[in-house]
Amino acid sequence: MKHKLEISIASFSDKGIKADNDDCLSCCIPDNHVSKNSVLKHKGIVIAIADGMSSSEAGKEASHACINGFINDYYSTPDSWTVQNSTQKILSALNNWLYSRGHTDYQSARGMVTTLTILILKSTTAHIFHIGDSRIYRLRDEQLEQLTRDHRVWISDEKNYLNRAMGIDLHLDIDYRKVPLEKDDIFLLSTDGIHDFISSKSLREILNSSSAKNYDNDLLTQKCHAIAQQVIDNNSDDNLSLQLLKIDNLPLPEEEEVLQKAHELPFPPPLEPGMILDGYKILKEIHASKRTQVYSAQHQQSNDKVILKTPSINFEDDEYFIEQFLHEEWAGKRIDSPYVLKVITPEQKPKALYYVTEFLDGITLRDWMKQNPLPSVDIVIPIVEQLAKGLRAFHRLEMLHQDLKPENIIISPEGKVKIIDFGSVKIAGINELRKNLNTEENLLGTLNYSAPEFYLGQSGGERSDLYSLAVITYELLNNSLPFGKEMPEKATFRQLSQLKYISSIHLNPMVPNWMDGAIQKALSLDIKLRHEDVFEFLHDLKHPNPHFLNTIATPLIEHNPVLVWRSISIVLFITNLVLFYFLVK
Repeated sequence: MKHKLEISIASFSDKGIKADNDDCLSCCIPDNHVSKNSVLKHKGIVIAIADGMSSSEAGKEASHACINGFINDYYSTPDSWTVQNSTQKILSALNNWLYSRGHTDYQSARGMVTTLTILILKSTTAHIFHIGDSRIYRLRDEQLEQLTRDHRVWISDEKNYLNRAMGIDLHLDIDYRKVPLEKDDIFLLSTDGIHDFISSKSLREILNSSSAKNYDNDLLTQKCHAIAQQVIDNNSDDNLSLQLLKIDNLPLPEEEEVLQKAHELPFPPPLEPGMILDGYKILKEIHASKRTQVYSAQHQQSNDKVILKTPSINFEDDEYFIEQFLHEEWAGKRIDSPYVLKVITPEQKPKALYYVTEFLDGITLRDWMKQNPLPSVDIVIPIVEQLAKGLRAFHRLEMLHQDLKPENIIISPEGKVKIIDFGSVKIAGINELRKNLNTEENLLGTLNYSAPEFYLGQSGGERSDLYSLAVITYELLNNSLPFGKEMPEKATFRQLSQLKYISSIHLNPMVPNWMDGAIQKALSLDIKLRHEDVFEFLHDLKHPNPHFLNTIATPLIEHNPVLVWRSISIVLFITNLVLFYFLVK
């Protein structure tokens, strides 16, 4: 499935019974070249329509200046600017220019006046900017809705005037709203020569005479001509202009768009086996905590087995919790890797707050480690390699997992490994959802697997995930933690600096010295001393690094002096017994 914003569009514009066409319309879709992908992502698609006021001396020039000027300037604004900020700055400048030209060149307050209606499609949101009496309609689920309101004042049935338009006043008052997009949405932009001479009912009938799913450019063109023809039959006395477009495909939403769901979707009730939620039949509850419930379910149409994760109703009024829950789904949908749990986009629009993942057949790595306390190196390395590839998928998207631990890893009976749980994922460029939390009480990750920098309140990086991977590698090989004991719950710099790495030679002599050296480097308390990335660590695990070949293991007397002296005492005691025996004899 393609995750890209794509539309089909058609337009119609004609002077009608008038001598000249004062309308102007345009659409700008950044092309599909790689160099333009960022333009589509950061700026989106612009569709605009304008109607030069008939009583204006230069209405046609005004409408063309607005449309062409806006499109040229909009795509030149910085990527860091929001759609609203970019558009309002440009429209303010255009309005000042129209007003100034109208007064200087035409000596009239209505020298260059035009309506202007702009639809900007970015990610999964439609941004609407509107002034005047042109219109935008949306057809969704066969229902037609007008998304703009006319800025026209009616004095009587025969007399009316525009009270807001581009170029009519130095003060610019633009209507702005944004609405979520859905696949197969149909949008209609029109000037008053169209919508003043056809009823909403007739528009709806023409648009609904074909299924929205079947709309393509040819069908959209046919619909445009059908609407125009009915308007002409209804004796329209103005220019005729309209644009008709369909949302063919949508990208994955930005996080702020996902979080908007928090205010739209209710929490699902506690689910029982046999219950059906949006086409998913609940099979059984797999796990429940005070925060979430996890169910196995089956899609009724495809019969595919899936996992449903739902939020606990105990947090129904907790805005942070809701945002965090949605953050998990948003992060998971962005990663496409055979070594990471796949989050599924349901075909049916959800009616409640939950998300769906693939069903995994297996057990947690924690349970696997209990069943296999000291696996061979040949078994451990493939597991670590899969985890490294999974982490690499996060890091390529500038994401950090931040909570890698055996409980968040599933291993199948065939030895296939997948990283699960996206609750602690951090995405570059996005403010962490934890900004409102007390960081002392909410350490990123899990005790014993979190990198030391997190204990000290520092921001992590890819090497922080590497540290967690190294702890798991050590534990797989040695059935123990690398520093011999659990981390203090609120470790200080002094406590961390006193930690001593325990060489694998004391726990599992089958671990090569160079492999243990690679693990020790990845577990450096100083983040700068670790490997550059997980693949460099993986390479050192699989290939003897000369730097680690001559590494001398920590002497046992330094690691466990009590054991050493106790052993010496036992040996001396036995020696004395032997000597005593011979002396007595």
